[in-house]
Amino acid sequence: MDLVWYVTYGSNLALDRFRCYLAGGRPAGGARVYPGCRDPRDPARIAAVEVPGGLVFAGESKVWGGGSAFYNPAAPGLVAARAYLVTPGQLGDVAAQEMRRDPGGEFARDLAAVLPDVDAVHAMGPGRYETVARLGEEDGVPLFTVTHGTVADLEPNAPTLPYLRWIAAGLTEAHGWGVRRVAEYLYSATGVSRAWTVDELASALDGEAGGGGSLGGVAF
Repeated sequence: MDLVWYVTYGSNLALDRFRCYLAGGRPAGGARVYPGCRDPRDPARIAAVEVPGGLVFAGESKVWGGGSAFYNPAAPGLVAARAYLVTPGQLGDVAAQEMRRDPGGEFARDLAAVLPDVDAVHAMGPGRYETVARLGEEDGVPLFTVTHGTVADLEPNAPTLPYLRWIAAGLTEAHGWGVRRVAEYLYSATGVSRAWTVDELASALDGEAGGGGSLGGVAF
């Protein structure tokens, strides 16, 4: 398995944010500097995809504050996502960084090695992004994402605006959505309505509230 699709549904929807995982760096508005992958190259290809399931915000992000995004494969509906064509090693290193582990460490190597055997869902451990889900194929290449193994049991928690701005920027990049459609989509995700109305979210994402910034520029 030379290449795989890494399917992202959270802030990594935005290519500039994903590059912090690939090449290292700190995303605007985030509280962490990422070491990057052993192989820092950009994805060979990028595709907009939709996958069956639901988007959930839960827990407490150490990078953004507020809830983190998780994918629930058992939920009804569709998740707007983006697929990056990367090597298994890059996917392992990205997942390791999600769990604050070292790129190239045991977890990263084990995840890359297990990918050919994953046909549905495989738990590497109990952590937030330690479960690998196979989501079919795109152009004959398998699609994988990472999520929480018991996402349905997590306590929902509203995400912060800096985090939502990255997700919104990625949705616009990948799917060409305007602010209103992005706001409606995010509002429908579990956890968001605990802190936002659709109108508040649309206004904040459009730069009219929340201290500047916009979908296009992801400025803070």
